[in-house]
Amino acid sequence: MRPRFARPPALTLVTSGLRRPVWPAVVAVGLMLPLGAQAGDRLLGAWGVSQVEGAGGGGLTPWATITGPGSSDQHGQVVYATQVRTQGGYRLRVAGAAIGIRDRVELSMARWSFKLSDDVVPGKSLEMSVIGAKVRLVGDAVYDQHTALPQLSVGVQHKQADDVGALRSLGLPIRADEDFDVYLSATKLWLGLAAGHNVLGSLTLRWTRANQFGLLGFGGEEQADRTLQLEGSVGVMLRDDLVVGAEWRGKPDNLGVPGFEEDAAWDVFAAWFPGRHVNLTVAWLHLGNIATLRRQQGLYLSGQMAF
Repeated sequence: MRPRFARPPALTLVTSGLRRPVWPAVVAVGLMLPLGAQAGDRLLGAWGVSQVEGAGGGGLTPWATITGPGSSDQHGQVVYATQVRTQGGYRLRVAGAAIGIRDRVELSMARWSFKLSDDVVPGKSLEMSVIGAKVRLVGDAVYDQHTALPQLSVGVQHKQADDVGALRSLGLPIRADEDFDVYLSATKLWLGLAAGHNVLGSLTLRWTRANQFGLLGFGGEEQADRTLQLEGSVGVMLRDDLVVGAEWRGKPDNLGVPGFEEDAAWDVFAAWFPGRHVNLTVAWLHLGNIATLRRQQGLYLSGQMAF
């Protein structure tokens, strides 16, 4: 018999209300759904939530798990939305959708809108589109309790920044306006590890040259090529419907321009699962230096629907 499982930790950085329509993209995801059994047999919450670029897992970093409630003979899909504000006046909005196919393959999309602080460029927003894919290689994060082997997945995210021309006119030595990240994730759930509470841990190695996740283009004078960056998340299930945890994400510092140095991002979060198809998360996010404003941090709320 498979062990009883409470919902794993989750975190999402996504949002509604973008200046450009995103729901046509969500409909397009629905049209790509494969024929087969409808989702619903997979253990509740085992797919995590939607990562900031759209992949299933945590909010800052993807997990090796495949998004959606579909089991190995089903498909499932999610839509998600969130808003993040920092004390310096920056505002991040992202919205998107993803499909999980037979708990093996994942396809995702996301649309970003990042409003700059009025202290930097009044009334200006940076836009970015992300299309991603992930494939589970080996292991099962939940059911392989008899082995130390985690679930392993490989993924790719293609990113297109819309405003690189304007950024170059400000003197930023950006090498490209579109590029792709490649990542390898390892995720494991330990049942009852912390005083009877389930614990989930995930590590991701990302090959990237994205500046501020890609909003400021890709590559720079300091570093033109991709480098390997480490990401990770951990969560503890205090009860079946409540998870607390933290995440950390390394980022490259490519541009070599004073005031545009880049710091690692981290967060602490609490995620609540009021039902099988809904997730709500509150977190404190630290983004570090962003476009001359240091120690940017703030509160965000996020939500995901799975079906």
